[in-house]
Amino acid sequence: MNLPAAGTAPLWVQTLRVSTAEQTHALGAALAELLRAGDLLVLTGELGAGKTTFTQGLGEGLGVREGIISPTFVLVRIHPNLPDGPRPGGPDLVHVDAYRLGSASEIDDIDLENTLDSSVTVVEWGRDRVEHLSESRLEVELHRSIGGAAAAHAAGVSPLDGNPTGGAAPEAVLDFDTDDDDEPRTIIIRGFGPRWADQPVLKQASEGTR
Repeated sequence: MNLPAAGTAPLWVQTLRVSTAEQTHALGAALAELLRAGDLLVLTGELGAGKTTFTQGLGEGLGVREGIISPTFVLVRIHPNLPDGPRPGGPDLVHVDAYRLGSASEIDDIDLENTLDSSVTVVEWGRDRVEHLSESRLEVELHRSIGGAAAAHAAGVSPLDGNPTGGAAPEAVLDFDTDDDDEPRTIIIRGFGPRWADQPVLKQASEGTR
């Protein structure tokens, strides 16, 4: 399989804005309705950006076992599909924290290939580490409305990608805090590969979040 390189441009980019933690959760749940086994999501966002809340929404929409928390101290958590949930027989959710993994080869060491085809896989801090796992992926970036992330976003720069003008990249912050307050956030979703060739499906995920 010829997989796209890490630097390949997305087929489309969609920017959504939410005002509350509940809306962040609801957006994750709505997006989950579009997901199927084999889908790969790369999730990034600084401290308090709402990554865990978003993933909890995904889990609810997928109908997997509750108890989704930040996988900071455990590299991989598997949340099995519930036979009496809203999507019986649907995919499990595999939740990965790649922050401490320095390369694609270290990703390979945790054998995500064994679960990739039967699960929805969400990898936090997976950029430039997991692109080789699938020819298609969604990248989901969450930004708080205050602090360095907002300033970087306003300038058209991802705080996780560095400054194209040559300045130092703002330091990425590991999210130890699973609390999510009602602070406005910007959520940027990028689609890569043939699985996500059609952008309009994501409009369904944005309904009710504005």
